[in-house]
Amino acid sequence: MESGVDPLVCGWPPGQPSGATNIASKLAILSLVFISSATAQPTYDLLLKGGHVIDAKNKISAVRDVALQGGRVAEVSARIDPAKAKKVIDVTGLYVTPGLIDIHAHTYAGTGERRSYAGDLSIYPDGHTFRVGVTTVADAGCAGWRNFEDFKDRVIDRSKTRIYAFLNIVGNGMRGGRYESDLTDMEVKPAAAMALKHKGLIVGIKTAHFPGPEWTPVDNAIAAGNIANIPVMVDFGSDRPERPLSELLTKKLRPGDIYTHVYSGLRGEQTESGHANPALFEGRKRGVLFDVGHGGGSFLWRVAVPLIKDGFAPDSISTDIHNGSNNNGMKDMLNVMDKFLAMGMPVDDVIAKSTWNPAREIRREQLGNLSVGSPADVAVLRLENGNFGFVDMYGALLKGTKKLSCEMTFRDGKLVYELNGLSRTEWDKLPANYRYQGDYTWDDRARTFTSETKKQ
Repeated sequence: MESGVDPLVCGWPPGQPSGATNIASKLAILSLVFISSATAQPTYDLLLKGGHVIDAKNKISAVRDVALQGGRVAEVSARIDPAKAKKVIDVTGLYVTPGLIDIHAHTYAGTGERRSYAGDLSIYPDGHTFRVGVTTVADAGCAGWRNFEDFKDRVIDRSKTRIYAFLNIVGNGMRGGRYESDLTDMEVKPAAAMALKHKGLIVGIKTAHFPGPEWTPVDNAIAAGNIANIPVMVDFGSDRPERPLSELLTKKLRPGDIYTHVYSGLRGEQTESGHANPALFEGRKRGVLFDVGHGGGSFLWRVAVPLIKDGFAPDSISTDIHNGSNNNGMKDMLNVMDKFLAMGMPVDDVIAKSTWNPAREIRREQLGNLSVGSPADVAVLRLENGNFGFVDMYGALLKGTKKLSCEMTFRDGKLVYELNGLSRTEWDKLPANYRYQGDYTWDDRARTFTSETKKQ
């Protein structure tokens, strides 16, 4: 044949002409067939349909469909055709938000060191994050420049939770009083060098727990932050007249630096008359950011309620979760968020202060939103109505009528937690010998079950 093409291979009927013109027309037909076949395939891995989307960055608070593809947000629209998705999950009546971001956590576990946040006081994140919608945490100073790389190898690199870190200005990190009070170990250049070496992971410098009168921890943390061009988070330690809160907030801290434990009342955040210290408002005008950092000893109703009434809401909501806080007044991220609902803060604001605001504070603005192209970190939350109680660090109770629970969490487009099986089919509607139902395009566990099946 002139063309050297077998008409039977191309699917042409025997006896038909096979000249160059005819070849071109047949190839054109074949291309249309392939295009038609391709367009018939699902466009998206997953479609979350009918939920109320809250996305502070994009100013969305409305019912929207959300499509995920290849670990990214692919489309957010009023209606997306279900036929375009490989998997569709009905989330009607639920909130769909960016994955929650907890910028004050303690996660440097596994060293075996007792009474240390670089050890037994920290907790591995994966066991508590996804079940409350958290996909990203920032470790708040457990490691310094001397042990950060051990922390990275031991925890950060092995976790499904996305972990960033505030590097402690103390080289040994948060290992207890004798380390954290050592002024000679608060070195600027090594801390800045480590932050620059791991600038994809280290989002700030932390100073914490210092009991002395010197400004050295704050000054050196800021100096390291200046070199590395990252913010500083301050846990102001003991209240000392030599270093008043007003000077910290109006003279020391820079715009973008973060004051955590703002509702502790332990460092002059509240005046004797019960109102917000004017220095808080002056600091906010300066550009200082204020974080909750509830923890086991840093949140009181008698401080938070008056400050909120005075108009001093936090910029970010965080837990300060560790082994001394997670089973006490503070339970988890949703519990802290619920407390602000109980104080009258609207749901949209609570979500913003747990997603987009903290993403900006740690300068990771690819997170905390549902923009097309952003990592597909998503929380599906249920707002429950009823009679609930919320406890502060001293065991005082505030009653509330609203509570958030997490139905589903997606990390990079994969389902990593599910409470009530919204994505699943009832067992008696499946084949008698059914196997794992998920698909790895949207279900994180599917790869494990596929591997186990192959071994059998």
